[in-house]
Amino acid sequence: MSDHRSPRISSRKQPKQARSAELVAAILQAAVQVLAREGAQRFTTARVAEKAGVSVGSLYQYFPNKAAILFRLQSDEWRQTTSLLRDILEDIRKPPLDRLRDLVHAFLRSECDEAAVRVALDDAAPLYRDAPEAQTARASGDRTIQLFMQEALPNAAQATRELAGDLVMTTLSTVGKQFSELPRTPAEIEAYADAMADMFCAYLRGLDHG
Repeated sequence: MSDHRSPRISSRKQPKQARSAELVAAILQAAVQVLAREGAQRFTTARVAEKAGVSVGSLYQYFPNKAAILFRLQSDEWRQTTSLLRDILEDIRKPPLDRLRDLVHAFLRSECDEAAVRVALDDAAPLYRDAPEAQTARASGDRTIQLFMQEALPNAAQATRELAGDLVMTTLSTVGKQFSELPRTPAEIEAYADAMADMFCAYLRGLDHG
């Protein structure tokens, strides 16, 4: 029977000294550059080590394979997105729909700024998407969305809130990725974000009053 388990994607060890932390930072910086230039298919540990100016053996002290490096980059991206969600959606100084509009604008700008790396990470997803670590990382922002929908849709049923949260985030992620695949001017990003935010806000208003 063949073994279909996902490759190991956890780091071998965490850097404990400043010098080790600098080495890992250099590897990850090089990995971003290699990924943006070469894409997921041509991404290798040897290319990353060469770009970072370190030996492959030094790289393997911290990352057992290329999947581990790519997963670390993806995990960092997920953490940034989760932080973006929290910072904007939990800002109770603004009405919920204003926060949603701010999120759409910030998310689309981020997608366009980091398009090359994000597209390549999406291409690399089969290397780690079924691993337990990936499932845990993806779930980290769910609670923020759930709490926001409770606030934005106080009169809606829980099932409706869950559907709305999933639809908004799936649409934002999917459309944002597609939109960012071509170079965009700031004016184009602004106009597209406004249109998408209008659509989301109209949808949520209809659900809450329905």
